[in-house]
Amino acid sequence: MTDNLQPVIDTALRTAPPAELEPGKVYAFHTPTGIHKVDLTGPEYRDFPARKTGTTTVRDVDSFRAYWDKHHGEHSEVYADTERLTVTAVLDAHEPDAPRWGAHRLALALRTTDAWKQWMTSDGQLLGQEDFAEFLEDHLPELLEPSAADMLEIAQSLQAATKVDFQSGVRLASGQRQFQYVETTTTKAGQKGQLTVPETFVVGLVPFEGSEGYRLTARLRYRITDRGLRMGYKLERPTDILHTAFTDVVTAIGAQIKQPVMNGQPT
Repeated sequence: MTDNLQPVIDTALRTAPPAELEPGKVYAFHTPTGIHKVDLTGPEYRDFPARKTGTTTVRDVDSFRAYWDKHHGEHSEVYADTERLTVTAVLDAHEPDAPRWGAHRLALALRTTDAWKQWMTSDGQLLGQEDFAEFLEDHLPELLEPSAADMLEIAQSLQAATKVDFQSGVRLASGQRQFQYVETTTTKAGQKGQLTVPETFVVGLVPFEGSEGYRLTARLRYRITDRGLRMGYKLERPTDILHTAFTDVVTAIGAQIKQPVMNGQPT
């Protein structure tokens, strides 16, 4: 009996008027080769997505606040990761009595400034006199104490004292470091001189783009070698300053939103 009905079914399928299928549903059809499934639930069949998804990354507090204000809800959550220096908002977080997808997120990924990177790169490195002098000249805007003008004068003195033989370095009661040297140029050979530089100096650095500036103390490092005087600096606890700057960023976010900022990472 089934064999007798099959031609009738085939004819009915061929002669049936076309029908428009509705997006968002799944259809199944009997065909001569079996059941054929048509799935129209994918996002490509919708005029707009079924829900908000994806992670938007911003670089400063103002941008974080702007996106938060536009998309957050009553149960949105915010997490601050002090190790990764990131802030993540789960905009569609779980509600107390109902799970949600947690797939719409906002991330604040701070970027360190070029000045901060350059000071960190040279931290603890001993440079030749000219290289150290050039470093100071290139970073005059960040030099606070002594003033940029005084540090420029020191840099110029370092550049002028390259044809000398440094013999000793002593710490003065004023807190400065004085280097004794002997001229080695043909016209001044044997003449003695002194070069005085501060043992500590203060720099002002902005750790993150868009953040506030912070003061850091740098201690002079030096070594008298057979290649001449080598100089550098060691910053005092720069990692603590970086974390302080991040904490201030988190505090600024917390002051602008109603939800608490939790310490950790979302699942």
